[in-house]
Amino acid sequence: MSEADVLKEKIAYLKLWLGIMVVTDISMVGWLLGNYAVANWALIVGDVIAILVMSFGIYGLHKRIEKEIERLKEL
Repeated sequence: MSEADVLKEKIAYLKLWLGIMVVTDISMVGWLLGNYAVANWALIVGDVIAILVMSFGIYGLHKRIEKEIERLKEL
C-alpha cells in the first residue's frame, strides 16, 4: 500500500471521529437546552465544561485533518 493510500485512510478515520465528536457535542447542547430549568446546577456546569472541551477537541481534530490533507498534497 502506498504512502498516499495510507494517508487517505488515516484522514478517513479522523473524519469518522470528527463526525462522532460533532454529534456528541450537538447532543450535549440539546440536553442543556432541554434541561437547564430542571437539572441540578452541578450537571449544568459539568455539561457546559464538557461542551467546551468537546468543542476545542473538534477544532483540534479539524486542524489535524487539514494538516494531513496538506501533507497528502505534497505527495
